[in-house]
Amino acid sequence: MNTEILGIIVMFTLSILLAIPLGKYIAKVYAGEKTLLDPVLNPIERIFFKIGGIKPQSEMNWKEQMVALVTINLIWFLLGMLILMTQGSLPLNPDRNPDMPADLAFNTVISFVVNCNLQHYSGESGLSYLGQYWLMFLQFVSAGTGMAAAVLVFKAFKDKSATTLGNFYSYFVKSCTRILLPISFIVAIILTFQGTPMTFEGKDAITTLQGDSVEVSRGPVAAFVAIKHVGTNGGGFFGVNSAHPLENPSYLSNMVEMIAQLIVPMAMVFAFGYFINRKKLSWMIFGVMTIGFLILALPNVNMEMKGNPAIAAMGIDNSLGAMEGKEIRLGAPASGFWSIVTTVISTGSVNSMHDSSMPLSGMNELLAMMVNAFYGGVGAGILNFFIFIILAVFISGLMVGRTPEFLGKKVEAREMKIAMIIALLHPFLILVGTALAAASPQHTMASLNNPGFHGLSEMLYEFTSSSANNGSGFEGLGDNTFWWNISTGFVLILSRFLPIIGPVAIAGLLAEKKFIPAGDGTLKTDTATFGLMVFAVIAIVAALAFFPVLVLGPIAEYFSLY
Repeated sequence: MNTEILGIIVMFTLSILLAIPLGKYIAKVYAGEKTLLDPVLNPIERIFFKIGGIKPQSEMNWKEQMVALVTINLIWFLLGMLILMTQGSLPLNPDRNPDMPADLAFNTVISFVVNCNLQHYSGESGLSYLGQYWLMFLQFVSAGTGMAAAVLVFKAFKDKSATTLGNFYSYFVKSCTRILLPISFIVAIILTFQGTPMTFEGKDAITTLQGDSVEVSRGPVAAFVAIKHVGTNGGGFFGVNSAHPLENPSYLSNMVEMIAQLIVPMAMVFAFGYFINRKKLSWMIFGVMTIGFLILALPNVNMEMKGNPAIAAMGIDNSLGAMEGKEIRLGAPASGFWSIVTTVISTGSVNSMHDSSMPLSGMNELLAMMVNAFYGGVGAGILNFFIFIILAVFISGLMVGRTPEFLGKKVEAREMKIAMIIALLHPFLILVGTALAAASPQHTMASLNNPGFHGLSEMLYEFTSSSANNGSGFEGLGDNTFWWNISTGFVLILSRFLPIIGPVAIAGLLAEKKFIPAGDGTLKTDTATFGLMVFAVIAIVAALAFFPVLVLGPIAEYFSLY
């Protein structure tokens, strides 16, 4: 067996094996049960609660939870704008990088607040170390926000009937201190030993093997890269992200970073089953997500390994695969696999240039973000999947002539209206944004390196990445313009908070309803049959919404190549 393929299998298997006990630990954290880290973290959390005037035992209904979520994110946004627009005059700027322009600062701060990390700047020249540290802080709290929101849905189905869903601030703090911080610390230590910098010194002057004198950017990279993956953020310290040899020095660091971005989204699925004591349901969800993931990942690995026929036609050795835009130390298989891991999970980090992927590999990367329900980001992934569960329950109920129910609660008109709005919001933002870009050549054509089929794919990818809270890009697109900064900025806002508020609202409404014990006619939602129904709903929605534009972009490019 190809050793690179073996490495992928080992990495993916190890991620699953680690995610199961981590899921059990996460469920204990949110349920308030004892864990090994209590003696260390309990005093620290009490300090946070005292400083913030938070009463963690105070219960909140779903509306109060969402007000708290939006308010705290607004404060982070305003502070971020202030820091990035004045960073040139602030401390921790050894390379003397200038202030960030207002439109770019708007896009950058919004992007990190919403866990997308769409980067229209290059970290080496665009940010001071203070700016990088503020963005690292946002990578913690944006991930914690998504996880806390997911727990509200967990809580809604734990009790038979409830009007309150716990305390948002308590779930948020525990997400950061007890889950994200310990895992990030372990990852950062490994990366440091692999050669990732961790320093406040500025650029270092070195002499290359050719005798050239160059300056190499460095900084507190290891800590930044760790939470970038553990929190499924994806924002790179350097412009080329994890394709940079200091951000991802070796094949081992590559495996560690892939496991880091897989483990928490997987664990959140198992945590749901442990938290509500329905393990079979979590395995059904995990099974659907994994099948969807493999359907996208396996073809990508194969296509990238086969190489580019246009390159082969030039008489160039193509035996290493499609290596344009890839790092030789990592190889085509690992890069192809990463491209789906990072787009399925909404991480958005890259270890190769997606713009150089084979046409149908690019299509699968787009589909991973368009579906946005296979694993997904920390917290947000299971919230997106919850919407498809509600749709599948409703359709299944209509098919058998019964009132739709999920975990003992009737799914009625209000819940279905919210679910449909959220399900259609994602394709609406992507397709309308792309259409406006295509209809405004004065704003967009100068940004494109490829005006043909691939040019459409570049614009489509930018809005898909923004709407899916992903952050990766087809970097043939020159996206640091007023148009792209502002248009994607508004897509980022809408695509983050509405898809969180919607599922939490549904869960809150269902929690208030009377619990109906399961009977002979109750639709079982923890079976393979229901899992197939959920997968069919996901596939149909994605096909109806996105197939026409994919035909005009990557599919047309594929036929022009072959």
